[in-house]
Amino acid sequence: MIEGRIVKINGPIIKAAGLESCGLYDVVEAGEKKLTGEIIRIEGDTATIQIYEDNTGMRIGEAVISEERPLSAALGPGLVGCIYDGIQRPLRDLYVQSGAGLAPGVKAPALNAEKKWRFKPALQAGDMAGAGRVIGTVQETELLLHPVFPPPDFPEEEITFIAEEGEYTIEDRIAVARSGREIRLAHYWPVRRPRPYREKLGMSEPLITGQRVIDVFFPLSKGGTAAIPGGFGTGKTMTQHAVAKWCDADIIVYIGCGERGNEMTDVLREFPEIKDPRTGRSLMERTILIANTSNMPVAAREVSIYTGVTLAEYYRDMGYGVAIMADSTSRWAEALRELSGRLEEMPAEEGFPAYLPTRLAEFYERGGRVTTLEGKTGSISIIGAVSPPGGDFSEPVTQHTKRFIRCFWALDRELANARHYPAISWLDSYSEYAEELAGFWESVNPNWAVSRAEALELLKKEQRLAQIVKLIGPDALPDTQRLVLLAAEMLKNGFLQQNAFDDIDMYSSPEKQVLILKLIMDFYRRALDIIKKGAPLLKIRALKSPGDIMRVKSRAANNDAGAIRELERKMNTEMDALLEEYKK
Repeated sequence: MIEGRIVKINGPIIKAAGLESCGLYDVVEAGEKKLTGEIIRIEGDTATIQIYEDNTGMRIGEAVISEERPLSAALGPGLVGCIYDGIQRPLRDLYVQSGAGLAPGVKAPALNAEKKWRFKPALQAGDMAGAGRVIGTVQETELLLHPVFPPPDFPEEEITFIAEEGEYTIEDRIAVARSGREIRLAHYWPVRRPRPYREKLGMSEPLITGQRVIDVFFPLSKGGTAAIPGGFGTGKTMTQHAVAKWCDADIIVYIGCGERGNEMTDVLREFPEIKDPRTGRSLMERTILIANTSNMPVAAREVSIYTGVTLAEYYRDMGYGVAIMADSTSRWAEALRELSGRLEEMPAEEGFPAYLPTRLAEFYERGGRVTTLEGKTGSISIIGAVSPPGGDFSEPVTQHTKRFIRCFWALDRELANARHYPAISWLDSYSEYAEELAGFWESVNPNWAVSRAEALELLKKEQRLAQIVKLIGPDALPDTQRLVLLAAEMLKNGFLQQNAFDDIDMYSSPEKQVLILKLIMDFYRRALDIIKKGAPLLKIRALKSPGDIMRVKSRAANNDAGAIRELERKMNTEMDALLEEYKK
């Protein structure tokens, strides 16, 4: 242990003398209450430290003790279903110790050291073990098989001892290498250092969310990165909740970074009660929550992002698909700005530090689809919410985020005010994964690419016509242009809008999504042909089909493609009859 003394205090930033032999990013315990902190700068014999807890009352001259190790996350069975703060302290255990107010200096182990896990060995004495090599398994939850492997920096060595099948705690020795190095069920890994992998892979499979505007129009791949920017009240958190509930990731890591306490309270209350739609069990059985609300120490908010992505990398290394919900990266950037100001660094645009783009890049680049050290395929999909002040997408955090993500789900205030959910703008959003995922969607339905392109073009036409309608009204338009308005309305209400409280419409399967879109675009094409033959739009509006098409989203179950095809048959019958009438 290396001990120093506090010589300066500036909010959560302190300076301590006597720590010149410490390493950068080493963890310390500062002051009489032994508050957790991290060395972020060393100048001569003076170390600059950011404190992750409330340091009110700290005094000059109090002791600072270095633990001579970087800030690390405990990785092992028991993570899933837990609720942590930004430095991986279990909030349930802290509540038992200190009550509703989080007392400074209170500590609890990240993993339960007393709980026993059923370990089944996969190797025997004499086998070789190294980084990524599975030596056994533990059943972490009813649904999650947890492979046990050495830390990624473990050298390739012969195993001289391995435990028999039985019950063990995370601190029990389960294997020993010839060098004498021991392997346990859990290990530590520095949160700021990405875990290694064998190879980064291309994108070929979408992260299915069940939200039609996302999956069909602006798809996200497994291992991809996306941003959800929007002003206050536009539905960022609601959209992330829906994605977390319905996406086909194996593990969800939800990081509440600097958000309002009531929003995190909703997450903590709702997630344990939500039933996983794939299994019928609690969603918490595949979820890890990290809660760092806006009233918690700002330094812990800064590190919470790294803690969350480290936990995600751990499960990725097992071959699982992980989805990270970071809500919100703007609050994280604000923490960087505050800490940078206290460090007296030169500010850049809007007061943010000059290294803001670098930090954003470091975070988003830890996503991806990879071949693990063991040879499995795992992925981390990162979905970061951005909260630009006043909904201004030209501010620095949004602009820099766009440089490092490939999927942009821009939320629109007018849509949110009109109670259109999800309020994702089809004019401002984009996805660079669409071409890479075309193979998957065309295997679901060969019409996906054509229907998607036609629908987006139709919505652009409707936007241009909307300006004319405001000036002269819709009645002055020819029927072909009024048909564009009708078809766009059917797209918005019958396809893009979803009802999160409707048991059928809250989630839409890939096949159902494309069938509905194709049905709307077929209606538009056939109606346009009939108008060109001389039929008035009034006759088409009088048909039963338009209303039925807009309602089919909440009437046809996900496994009932026949109902949509039957509606298509009825629509074609109506159209054929109308066409015959005007052929004569």
